[in-house]
Amino acid sequence: MPLPAVSWLFSVAGGLAVANVYYAQPLLDLIAADLGIDHATVGLIGTLTQIGYAVGLLLLVPLGDHLDRRTLITAQLGLSVAALAAVALSPSAPLMLLFMAAVGMLAVAAQVMVAHAASLAHPADRGRVVGVVTSGIVVGILLARTVAGTIGDLAGWRAVYIVSALATGAMAVALAAAVPAGRRSPERIRYPRLVRSVFTLFAEEPVLRVRAGLALLVFTAVTVLLTPMVLALAAPPFSLSHTEIGLFGLAGAAGALGAGHAGRQADRGRARRTLAIGLTAMLAAWPLAALLPHSVWWLVLAMVVIDYGLQSVHVVNQHLLYQVRPEAQSRLTAGYMLLYSVGSAIGAIGSTLAYEHGGWTAVCALGGGVSLLALAYWRATECLLADHLAVDADRSAAPTRPEPTSTEPCLSR
Repeated sequence: MPLPAVSWLFSVAGGLAVANVYYAQPLLDLIAADLGIDHATVGLIGTLTQIGYAVGLLLLVPLGDHLDRRTLITAQLGLSVAALAAVALSPSAPLMLLFMAAVGMLAVAAQVMVAHAASLAHPADRGRVVGVVTSGIVVGILLARTVAGTIGDLAGWRAVYIVSALATGAMAVALAAAVPAGRRSPERIRYPRLVRSVFTLFAEEPVLRVRAGLALLVFTAVTVLLTPMVLALAAPPFSLSHTEIGLFGLAGAAGALGAGHAGRQADRGRARRTLAIGLTAMLAAWPLAALLPHSVWWLVLAMVVIDYGLQSVHVVNQHLLYQVRPEAQSRLTAGYMLLYSVGSAIGAIGSTLAYEHGGWTAVCALGGGVSLLALAYWRATECLLADHLAVDADRSAAPTRPEPTSTEPCLSR
């Protein structure tokens, strides 16, 4: 199968995989009523799923640098089918919580897909390919609430996980048949060392430190918007239902089109410009979001703008990261996404506290502050990183690995 078709297949598969982490959010009341769980306990579903995802990033994604990635992806998807079916058939709350943690852990197959797609792509097309796969993952995250809310209203919460198990199984078969196998690492790395190297890469690679730090800030900002949004829309004067609130994911999905554009711009050597536009868009979204009390359409526009900015930053970050250590792409992905998870957790906690103490205005002030900090962080680190890489290149007449490059001048000079 041609690479463009494989990229789109990865895009759909990645979206399905990562959506499994978010299906439960609009279904918590249905799950609580069915299994007799109190509201304090049912909140553990989201927490355990995210913890499982973080564990998977650390323990499963690095295997992509040691094993054939196609085999690893299909194995993870096959185990996901079993975990999703187990969730749907869970007779009690403890078992359901255990299987939800497993669902989160196995959802990291999406990140292995990104690394594999990048490794299959020609360097001149890598940004575009990463953008295509990433856009599918983001659409999966944003539409998960809409799909789950609709199916849950029609057939109950268990039906959501049955449908997902069937779709995931079909996708595993399609990937096994269509995706080329990857090259195994010639170096035999013991598993404990493989996992530890995720952390040593932070010490060795300034590109990873800078890009992961930026990821932490931008994902914090986006989570600040998404987490309390449900509280604001469900309360008067809007009083929207869960299904209606889930439809707001469609607005964010429109913004995900920025991923493909960002990838193409990065391939043309316009990474810095694309990052500047993306970070500026994220900052500009907050004055729009602050107008929510006047009309929900301001929030719709804010979601489109902030997600466009987020995807621009996220795709360029990955594009630059994958140029650094081709033999460690999966471990670089794991380290980068670990800080993304930290940012999401910080955003969820911070925005909930802000909403409790200052309402929607406080949420927008917090989100705008984090977005401004992200822009300032990028301006402060971009040229420092470029200078560091230039010094490293000068020290060696024959560099052993390609460095991130751009045809643009450093914007902060």
